[in-house]
Amino acid sequence: MARILLTRALRRWLPAVLGLLLPVLAIPLPAEADPLVPHRWHEEFLTTPDGIRLHADVLRPSGLPDDARTPVVLTVSPYRAHLAYLTEPRPGGGPSTTDLPANLFLSAGYTYVIADLRGFGGSSGCPDFGGPGERTDVHTAVEWAAAQPWSTGRVGMIGTSYEGWTGLMGLATQPRGLAAVAAFEPVVDPYSYLYMQGISWKFSGKPVTENGVRPADLAGLEHLLISATPPHPGDSPEYRANAARAPLDCAPPYLAGVMNHDGATDFWRERDLVDRLRGNTIPLFLGQGFVDYNTRPDRIFELWNGLGPGEQRAWFGQWGHRTCHIDCGTPQFDTELLAFFDRHVAGRDVEVPGPHITVGQFDGRWRAEDAWPPRDSRPVPMPLRTGDYTDRGFPPGPDREIWSVSQPLDRDQHLSGIPVATVTAVGPPDATVAVELYDVAPDGVGTVITRGIGPAGAGSVRLLAQDWPIPAGHRIAARITDVVDDVWSHAPAFARVSVRAARVDLPLLTGIRDPDLTGAVTDGIVKWRAQKITAIRPDVLNNDGVTVPFPDRTGDR
Repeated sequence: MARILLTRALRRWLPAVLGLLLPVLAIPLPAEADPLVPHRWHEEFLTTPDGIRLHADVLRPSGLPDDARTPVVLTVSPYRAHLAYLTEPRPGGGPSTTDLPANLFLSAGYTYVIADLRGFGGSSGCPDFGGPGERTDVHTAVEWAAAQPWSTGRVGMIGTSYEGWTGLMGLATQPRGLAAVAAFEPVVDPYSYLYMQGISWKFSGKPVTENGVRPADLAGLEHLLISATPPHPGDSPEYRANAARAPLDCAPPYLAGVMNHDGATDFWRERDLVDRLRGNTIPLFLGQGFVDYNTRPDRIFELWNGLGPGEQRAWFGQWGHRTCHIDCGTPQFDTELLAFFDRHVAGRDVEVPGPHITVGQFDGRWRAEDAWPPRDSRPVPMPLRTGDYTDRGFPPGPDREIWSVSQPLDRDQHLSGIPVATVTAVGPPDATVAVELYDVAPDGVGTVITRGIGPAGAGSVRLLAQDWPIPAGHRIAARITDVVDDVWSHAPAFARVSVRAARVDLPLLTGIRDPDLTGAVTDGIVKWRAQKITAIRPDVLNNDGVTVPFPDRTGDR
């Protein structure tokens, strides 16, 4: 009965909500101008064990006989409808390769396959948001590609964002033929992607603003809208039939799961890939930006450090929701990526250049690491001042925050890892506690380093990961507040919260680094420095000091 009532309610208000979302979603996203090298294209339809028909575009290098066997690169996606890529109209139709490295691999002799997830593009069925259905799609697509007469039987998956998430689904299901995965800015746990300890993230309104404007609760509605993309007039009859779906029929169970803030539900636990990938030995090339406004630097490091032995590779640094193909000043990125696939997918006798982990620091310099967080990252306790604040949201004011400011650093320090705050607070169950860290220059201007949030009674708040050198003479400040309004969506409790005890453990390096890799100051750093700053009030700087036992850092790592 409850499901019937939800379905009726959705039919009443979902079209109106989608209408409100459309103006935001309809803003065209910038695309890389990257015309494809000469190739041949054909379409296929494959059937999953549960009867879903999946559509795939197959791109083959020109000049090859039909049965010439090549290694395969596969992207499984919800975004590659022939008529539109996300919100960018594609009047010409055909395969969508915007922002995919198709040229890189076609030129190197690979076949490139793009498969639509169920409920998207030319595939039948309903969206599943990383659930068992979508994992079945990935498993089916890999084994199908490996078994084709034009395939060597070895498949590598690649993608960014949701398309990186599907690569991790491949690792979780281990289909026959999967030889390697490259996943950049992927979702690793969809609950922590939408919620931080039950508090809804806000997603940006790019390209107008990268500040959060859309609560993550609405992500399910947005994906239903993408699912409703109609077919291109020139598409095949089966493509058109599969694309003529009614997203309202898929909405009730989908939205009931996605809009539930409780991370302990079966819906969320079933979709968490962190534990599913523990011990994985299939080679993984992983990338994550510390200043990514979309898939933020959170549980991905738990996943990375839970992998099993093998030839894994990672890039972690100061970029947004993208790869380092462009804009990072790192021409070695494409070289390393192609060599990774040549070695593990094509079986070529090549070495993959570069370090195990490439790290881009917030000062714009680049270095190599053999672990991240680095092995010499140590938690240094920073005591935080106690007091009361009001959980009221929206207008700023000193009644919403408690500041703590360290003494000036007598030598350079380097924050590298995941800060964790311990806060004993008393307040109503719907109140929140957020903790922000700042790098405060001698002129009193503070730049946000990182932040985190949780219920006021949670006791612990995990902040987002960062790699941030802090010069001598600067100070570190921490702000306890109710919510950062452009980062999280929180209904104010309109109540006082009393902080009885608090500290934040700063992950600081004991060894000195000598960054020597090629790389530039990314646009992510430039934007962050321009947008994430605040002038710390003189009374805070003068009166709210705490003493932090900063490490000596005189030795090498």
